[in-house]
Amino acid sequence: MKIRRILATAVAAAVTTPVVFLSAAPAFADTKPTPASTQKPASGEEDPDKDFAEYEKLVAAVAKAEEKVDALEKQREAIEKKIDADDVGQAVKTELAEAKKALEAAKAAKTAADETLAKAEEALRKLLETPAEGQEPPTEQQKADAEKAVADAKKAVEAAEAAKTAAQLRFDAADNAYDDATVELFRQLGRIDKELKTAKQELAAAEKALEEFENGGLGDCKVDDAVKVALSGPKKVTVGTSAVFSLRITNTTDRVLDQVGAYADATPLLDGEGPVDENGYFKRYITVEWTGAGNPHWSPLTEEFDTVEVGEIAKGGHADVKLRLTLDAKTPVGPGVAFAVGAYENNDKTCGLGEEYAHANFDILAAKTDKPKPKPTPSETTATPTPAPTDGGNDNTTQQGGTSNTPVKGNLAATGANENLTQLGLAAAATVALGAGALVIARRRKAGTNA
Repeated sequence: MKIRRILATAVAAAVTTPVVFLSAAPAFADTKPTPASTQKPASGEEDPDKDFAEYEKLVAAVAKAEEKVDALEKQREAIEKKIDADDVGQAVKTELAEAKKALEAAKAAKTAADETLAKAEEALRKLLETPAEGQEPPTEQQKADAEKAVADAKKAVEAAEAAKTAAQLRFDAADNAYDDATVELFRQLGRIDKELKTAKQELAAAEKALEEFENGGLGDCKVDDAVKVALSGPKKVTVGTSAVFSLRITNTTDRVLDQVGAYADATPLLDGEGPVDENGYFKRYITVEWTGAGNPHWSPLTEEFDTVEVGEIAKGGHADVKLRLTLDAKTPVGPGVAFAVGAYENNDKTCGLGEEYAHANFDILAAKTDKPKPKPTPSETTATPTPAPTDGGNDNTTQQGGTSNTPVKGNLAATGANENLTQLGLAAAATVALGAGALVIARRRKAGTNA
């Protein structure tokens, strides 16, 4: 039954979560994980430990996806820096620079060889011209020397041309290597962008799965006011006794709700916080049981049987149940709070969790002692102590009141309670908010991993 899955996380959180720190609005504490429950879940019920394991799996998936995205983004940043700095590798840059110098030298040598050849050819041409009147014709040796100078210059030009060609080939290869290295950087950037896109999609999917889990497995279920709850009960409860509170679950819609339930719990509050032990674990002092039509016996609300289930409620109708709060003998004296939130699931697969919570504040009184009290002097007066409520079944509903309905996302509305009880309402809001998600469990488990 999905409604039990919706509320199961809230129960596990309320039973196991350490202090719920409060301020203007509820804030959840990062704390250590609670020990695994020693109780086995009933057949067909959710196992809180499996929820924890599933949560850890989802958190690990998110962490892994985040690490992958971070690593790829760092790689991308490094590649961009290389591109901006033309960092294609020192060897490639050195070879290109040296090849460029060699090419420039080869070109200069070729130019010089060409000039030498031109001068030699010009000298030979003048030497072979018909001598002017009165001039001696060149000797055979002079002709031979001029011809040899031309031949040597031609050989030098050929050698310079070959050197220039080789230098050009070297430069072209170095330049191509430089270009290839630059292109490879952009290719790497493209590959990283592709991987980064996929990694971000994987991260989004992992975060969505975790968010759905943290939202109590609501999935497509709504958070709305289709089911409202009202809670009332005694204003004072004595340690070691029981008291009965009244819970009304109302269908506010214009249709029949097929399966309706509510999550309810109670706790003493110390300095506006839930009681914890020396290790920061939540300490349960109050046992909550319920009874109503279709459930004539008092049924405890536990990690396995966590929901008040009232079944179908007609449009505009309501169901009334009783909650019996039994205070352990070690329950701290001071303010206390009972709280509840509703949920529903229909046969057409529509479902939802209550947007508003209800809480009833009460004072936890010290248990009476058997020690005789000294008789007062005639001038003194002794106030008659208020009798502690006893387990009176469904009739024990005297001193009703202390209820309010406030959206989980909002601040606590004024209810006329004393200053200490303001924090109680916030605690109720914070704890009931757990019914909409496993946020506290998630943070608690994460903190425990890092402990």
